[in-house]
Order: sequence, then C-alpha cells, then structure tokens
Amino acid sequence: MEVINTLSKGKKEHISNYLPKGYYTCSKNVGIKDETLDFSVILSAVPASAAAMFTQNQFCGAPIPVGRENIANGQLRCFAINSKNANVATGEEGIENVREIIYLIGEELNIPPEDILPSSTGIIGKPLPMDKIRQGIKGLKDQLVEGGFEKAAEAIMTTDTHPKIRACKIGEATLVGIAKGSGMIEPNMATLLSYFVTDAQIPSSILQTIFNESVNKSFNMVSIDTDTSTSDTVAIMANGLAGEVNIEDFKKALNKMSIELAKEVARDGEGATKLIEVIVENALHFEHAKKAAKSIVNSPLVKSAIFGADPNWGRVVMAVGKCDKEIEVSPELIAISFGSIPVYDGKPLDNVDLTEVKNYLQGDEIMIKVSLNLGKESATVWGCDLSYDYVRINGEYTS
Repeated sequence: MEVINTLSKGKKEHISNYLPKGYYTCSKNVGIKDETLDFSVILSAVPASAAAMFTQNQFCGAPIPVGRENIANGQLRCFAINSKNANVATGEEGIENVREIIYLIGEELNIPPEDILPSSTGIIGKPLPMDKIRQGIKGLKDQLVEGGFEKAAEAIMTTDTHPKIRACKIGEATLVGIAKGSGMIEPNMATLLSYFVTDAQIPSSILQTIFNESVNKSFNMVSIDTDTSTSDTVAIMANGLAGEVNIEDFKKALNKMSIELAKEVARDGEGATKLIEVIVENALHFEHAKKAAKSIVNSPLVKSAIFGADPNWGRVVMAVGKCDKEIEVSPELIAISFGSIPVYDGKPLDNVDLTEVKNYLQGDEIMIKVSLNLGKESATVWGCDLSYDYVRINGEYTS
C-alpha cells in the first residue's frame, strides 16, 4: 500500500480519495495567541474503538490525566486539540478548564464528554484564555466539515514550519494520520502530538496492542533535543464503518505511516537543516542498540558537526563510549560509517578520504551506521542537526 503525503506537490488533488468514512472536523482560530489556526475538533459519527499513549514526564499537562481517564474503556468519539498554550503547570484550575472544555464540546456535539480526548500544546505556565475558547466552541456542530484533516494538521502546529499528514488505503478501509512536533522532543512513551483515524473495524484490545508496537518503532525512536514534552500524546480512533480489514496489512500500514510522520517531525526540528538517521546494529540487546543510537543522535557535538559538515567521526566514537556501563562496548570490534563511507573499523582507517565525508555531510539526509559486533539486535533512530536557529527560536519562544 502507498502512504501518501497529501500536502506534497502533485498529491494534494488525491485527498478526496483518502477520506475515512464517518469523520468530521472543525479547525479554527479562537484567538489563543495570534490569528493562526489554534483549535481543532475531530469527530467520529459513531462510537469508535480507541487507543492512546501519553508522556511519562511527571510534570504533565492538565489534559493528560483527563485523557487517560477517558481512554480507559477503549472507546472515543472525538479528539479536541488546542495549540499555542500547553495548559501545563496551571494547577487545579488547568484540570477544571479541561473538564469544562470537553463538557462544552460534548453539549455542542451531543456526545458524552468522557468520549472526548483533550490535548493542548504550546507555551507552559499560562492559564488557557477560557473566554475565547468558550466563544470558539459555540456553534461548533454547524461548523463541522467532512474530512478537513489538512486544516486539522495545520491547527495543531506551534513552531512547526509545515503541517504533517499522511494517508493510505488498506483494502476498503482508509487510514489518515497527522502530527505536530518541532522542539522539546524526545518521546518516552508517546510523542509530541499525533492523531490517527480509520474506518477499519478493529477491537480496542487489538488496536491498543498494534498501536503500542507502532509507536515504539516510530515516534519513540525520534529525538530532536532530548527534552520529553509535558504534553506528548498519540491516539487513534477506528470507527468500523468500512468493515473488517486484514490486521497484518493494517499493522504494516500503521507502522509505515508512523515512521514517515516521525521522520517528518525529526526533519522539521527547530532550526534543523538536515535529517539524521542513526543505525546501531549487531548489539546484544535491542535496548542497548537504542540507547547507543540515541546517545549519538542526541550529542550536541555530533549534531553540530553534521550542521557544519565537519567530518569529525571522533564525536561518534565519544557518543558510543559515553553510554551507560550496562551497555557493553568493545572499541576493537566497533565499525562506523557515514552513509557508505567507512571511517573506523576497530581502529582508524588509513585510507579515509575526509573530503569525501565532508561532501557527504553537506546533503540534507545523513545516515550514521555503527556496528557493535556483539550480537544480532539493531535499532534505528531519527534526529536532526543543531543549527544557530535552534538557539534563536528557543531564545525568543515566550516573546
């Protein structure tokens, strides 16, 4: 099955072919921060099987505990997301505001508030502008449109430079996914914000299992700046209106779509100019491979070298070596390459052409491969380079 980016040149005209049955959206500006889209509702016409994963940050946003409660029975009708304000560190007032929002949306759409999954993203430490949100919810039912996922992808953005959306067919069913994320990203669960909807018929217990597997292969393998967000949420609804699907085919499609969206998040990291893919193979355990790969992709020195196209492979050596001592590392066994260019194989290679490495690093997609040569497990993670603009963007974020 082909997973398409419906916002790519030459693909947008195909979005009408990728609308799952029974989903309606409303995306609008309610004035939370500026005049851009900042509020979105995604509604299923019928009760849907649902699954979700959330941040493990202990200073989580107010929507997280409410979302955990509402997803506990494996059923939802609606995602409700605001951007530009994360509703984090807002105390009991923040929780009360979330409960009021889902109550008001439930009243407007004639659905139980406990069937609504709330999310917020944006600046931390400011109460939501409830008067504006209350006003924005009025008349919501009459503003719903069929589909509208492209606008929803835009409405959940903060510092993202572009919306992130994918769609595909699995038999008679359709799967659509949207995501946002650009900074404060090293998911540990969960991810940034990402939402999937499908008209496939899948029991919630099966849906949660395959969803967890998909997230762990995709969003949990992304890191931009090592900072696990307070608001990370990934969720899916399956309303069954297209009937049953082959579960293995659906799993493959979900995995592929999740990885594409995760890579899109990494590529769009704040100030990023390059996507970095790190593959660590031949480890004793998967977790060892993942930790070593994350150590490389998170290293400010590695990220800075890639930004400047500096062929300093010693920084990769450092990043592998600084891993927890529980991860066995034998320098005389390790092999390192940039793309297809070997730079180390148990010892420095005499014939390494650093000019060739430098030319490779000037591309916009960089692969670093490390073989630990200790076992058979491997892991792939994605990240981005560290540019001057990352500091500028985050130095000016509040203002």
